[in-house]
Amino acid sequence: MSSTPHNFPTIPPVSLASRKQRGTPSAHRISPKGLQTKAHIVDTALQLAMHNGLESLSIGGLAEATHMSKSGVFAHFGSREELQISVIREYHHRFEQEVFYPALQVERGLPRLRALFDNWMKRTTIELDSGCIYISGAIEFHDNIGPVRDALVTSVATWHAALRRAIAQCKERGDLLADADEDQILSEIHGLILVLHYEARFMRSPGALQRALTGFDNILLRHGASAANA
Repeated sequence: MSSTPHNFPTIPPVSLASRKQRGTPSAHRISPKGLQTKAHIVDTALQLAMHNGLESLSIGGLAEATHMSKSGVFAHFGSREELQISVIREYHHRFEQEVFYPALQVERGLPRLRALFDNWMKRTTIELDSGCIYISGAIEFHDNIGPVRDALVTSVATWHAALRRAIAQCKERGDLLADADEDQILSEIHGLILVLHYEARFMRSPGALQRALTGFDNILLRHGASAANA
């Protein structure tokens, strides 16, 4: 059994040098009230981004939505780009709190892998009325090279690494075939979530949730899980 710590790394913060270049105050200089105000701005921005996309965000738009001045919003971020990255970081934080960490309380192997998928499914169903930044962001920034795209890629890659580690533990415990392709299983599981978003949110197709659950069981069976454990 692997002894690797099961940490879910957060997106690296913007460097101090970068903050100085952009004129954004470093965290230790922000008052508690300032931190609260910034959290409110990020929460408002996150809600807007989930409905309209990261590219919809602007300093002026956030100023209007939060009833603040443009200079007041700008003082907390320094640029639209840093605002977008802050939103990605907050989305990532909420994702790990709702999906990843609860699954760590479950036994390693298939129980934990199933918990990760079930938690992901629950979050997906909640997002059907708004949207998933991982999915919309991939469309918005697939060709836009830069820090915002990097933050999105890092966030998704971190989540994939956690899933891949859970799959590897299934193999170590004998729950899946020893030669099962971890990347293939990961790709198939992620595919179920993407299809669920498309069918349930865009097509409004009845039974989409159950098909995703059945698809997950079929993936496990094809890669060596017994019917009793799948």
